Amino acid sequence: MLNEFKAFILKGNVVDLSTGVIIGAAFGTIVTAFTKGIITPLLQAIGGNPNVSLGIKIGELVNEKGEVSPNLLDIGMVINSVIGFLITAAVIFFVIVKPVNTLMAKMKRAEDVAPPPPPAADIVLLTEIRDLLKK
Repeated sequence: MLNEFKAFILKGNVVDLSTGVIIGAAFGTIVTAFTKGIITPLLQAIGGNPNVSLGIKIGELVNEKGEVSPNLLDIGMVINSVIGFLITAAVIFFVIVKPVNTLMAKMKRAEDVAPPPPPAADIVLLTEIRDLLKK
């Protein structure tokens, strides 16, 4: 039972899935901090506007105080999320999935290269008898 569990855990799909979920969740916070702390200020510096909002105005909103503000489809947030996803996916692929796949391929090659077991003693004896009878 323990061997079956070990074989299940060491399957490539289970390792890839569990690693991706755990590392992805942990790495997501790093990517969020990177995009909010580095990419957004760079865009603000390039654009010269401290309020960077790439969006399409679809109307105006009036709050309780009577102040009017634009209602935007925030395309910048979507772009930010796509950049974060691509960074996360690339890091998970190159740091986790690629090395695990390489390790699994090496393990499979080692199993494939293993020499076949020697024939049983009775098979060897029968082969010798057959060869002697041919002479």
